Amino acid sequence: MEPSMLAAYEEAAVRAAREAGRLIREQYGRVGYETKSNPHDMVTAVDRASEETIARILTDTFPGIPFLGEEGVAGRQGVAVPGDRPPESLPELWVVDPIDGTMNFVYGLPFSSVSIALVRHGEPVVGVVYDPYRDEVFTARKGEGAWLNGKPIRVRPAPSLGDALVATGYPADGEARRPLLAGVHALAAQTRNLRSMGSAALHLAYVACGRLNLFYELYLNPWDIAAGVLMVQEAGGKVTDTLGRPYTLATRHPVASCGEPVHSEALWVLRDAGGTGF
Repeated sequence: MEPSMLAAYEEAAVRAAREAGRLIREQYGRVGYETKSNPHDMVTAVDRASEETIARILTDTFPGIPFLGEEGVAGRQGVAVPGDRPPESLPELWVVDPIDGTMNFVYGLPFSSVSIALVRHGEPVVGVVYDPYRDEVFTARKGEGAWLNGKPIRVRPAPSLGDALVATGYPADGEARRPLLAGVHALAAQTRNLRSMGSAALHLAYVACGRLNLFYELYLNPWDIAAGVLMVQEAGGKVTDTLGRPYTLATRHPVASCGEPVHSEALWVLRDAGGTGF
């Protein structure tokens, strides 16, 4: 894809993310919620309104591109992913999380984000993560780099896992937390320190800009990480699953880092602790 075309997709995604972010700021900490699969999995009217806004802007700008969003509004505002085709097989696909960090949003904790990725044949080529509270726009384009509010960003190297600041998050399914907690417990003994702030997309963006050295989580979905994965890659970092396999749109157990030797050391610790999720 031509660089100028990637920039056009990015511009539309930034515009959509900012508009969704405006909705988030207006309702932050003041909304009711429902639960989905369990009490830990929240959704609000703002999640749905945000996704509808994003779908409308992207579909108006680039008609015909299927839309994969966490809240499933594409049938009303965009083109739904064909039911007989896996998402990674599509020539182009928008992958969207309208509020990554809904629980933080509901409780009035200012750490959530809007995540938008354009994916081609399963590979993210444009990524936007917007923090509406700090007005920080993280962007990335395949083969061109990553930026924070228009300024280039790079990962922060660390000489070893022991020097790494690490972030994680917790699955909504309580049973799924068991292997993650095993991995987190092992990493806690081997790293500089741990953080858990509640937005996988922002954790990845923070790895990309050097605020973190490593991010590890289990049982994530494409909309949680597609945009952030591209940012880490374009900022000079490394992303695999917990077994060391390259990232794909189907990856659910990601490890994203500033690179070697931190990445390989983290994979070894997770395998040894039974924290891979496999």
